Amino acid sequence: MVATDIENFWMAYDKITTTDDSSLQYRYINELYLEKGSEGLNAIVQVKNYTAKEYIDAIKNYPAFWESLRKNSLSTAFLYGDIESDINKLKSIYPNLSPAVIYFTIGAFRSNGTTSGKNILIGCEMALGDTTTEISEFPDFRQKFYNEFKPKENIALLCTHEYVHTQQKELVHNLLTYCIYEGVAEFISCHATGKVSNTPAIAFGKANEQLVINKFLQDIFVGNPYNWLWGENTNELKVRDLGYYIGYEICERYYNLSADKTAAVRELIELDFTNEDEVERIVDQTKLFPKSLEQLWQDYEDARPKVIAVEPFNNKSNRVEPGFTEIKFLFSQPIDTCCQGLDYGPLGDAAFQAISIENRQFSADGKSWTISLYLEPNKTYQYVLSENFRDATGNRLKPYLIEFKTK
Repeated sequence: MVATDIENFWMAYDKITTTDDSSLQYRYINELYLEKGSEGLNAIVQVKNYTAKEYIDAIKNYPAFWESLRKNSLSTAFLYGDIESDINKLKSIYPNLSPAVIYFTIGAFRSNGTTSGKNILIGCEMALGDTTTEISEFPDFRQKFYNEFKPKENIALLCTHEYVHTQQKELVHNLLTYCIYEGVAEFISCHATGKVSNTPAIAFGKANEQLVINKFLQDIFVGNPYNWLWGENTNELKVRDLGYYIGYEICERYYNLSADKTAAVRELIELDFTNEDEVERIVDQTKLFPKSLEQLWQDYEDARPKVIAVEPFNNKSNRVEPGFTEIKFLFSQPIDTCCQGLDYGPLGDAAFQAISIENRQFSADGKSWTISLYLEPNKTYQYVLSENFRDATGNRLKPYLIEFKTK
């Protein structure tokens, strides 16, 4: 475990707080902290896109918080025993555990813990808060984090969770995969240590299973991941990180249903997210959802709006009149007029003419969309109506390629 960045931060902090000269403040944060950073600090700065300005602003805006955090952040050595004990418990249920390094750093409030390769990056400004930490200067959502997650009390569990992440394979970027990825780390770390998750979403999900499942199935193929993970939910459930519950429940059920528990742990940790058949097998076996993933996908595909006709000529026409024209697209169901999108076709920009917003128009009922443009003679045009079109429930348009050639 490496904690050299903590002392460097406080050296920079003490210098910064003695002057109002902004040029000196930036010099101190850079020379005394960022430029002297460990591999872990360099990684968390890069992963979370922290800037010198954010550090300076945080130091200025939350003076009482920083003074209250100092003692905890300078006492990380007292935490090592519990952390090592929990990681040894993880190794006992997963003997293939490969080594990782834990770095204790100070960030700017975007992560209490994350990973980069085999490095575990702890943001102590969030991860080491406890009842002695002054949080009154923070906005409500940040105060809620410290109050609900009790971070310092659960630092060993956090490190074990992040340790699991260092063993997992590369993500595929969709909502369900994100949930399983986090669920594996949360379930395995809790199972290994015998501790109860400190993520409130787990208890909420178990107490409101059908409500959460129903909402998740509305979003599973179209939802914004930040409604379910890594932030403040904007859906009506208003519970942070409910995607952790979805993933946790899948993993817990799969483990409980497995005759070979050691194999189940290995399968979950080593899950290849690019193997759709394997992901589907694990999810479907749990019966968490009322239908198989394949059936849920087919239902979604069937519900998606489609382009059903084009006017005044057919798609693929090669005798379109040049000059000013309007092209109308008719949809299978009303489209939410807030969203639209045109992309290149296979021929790229050579067959694409930009169309301003003023020359794009939905019908009043949202069942058609018209573009106005000037067509050159003897030219091939391609446009793709993208998935950015969607209906009122968020179902995305099946992408539609129109191609035609002028006389």
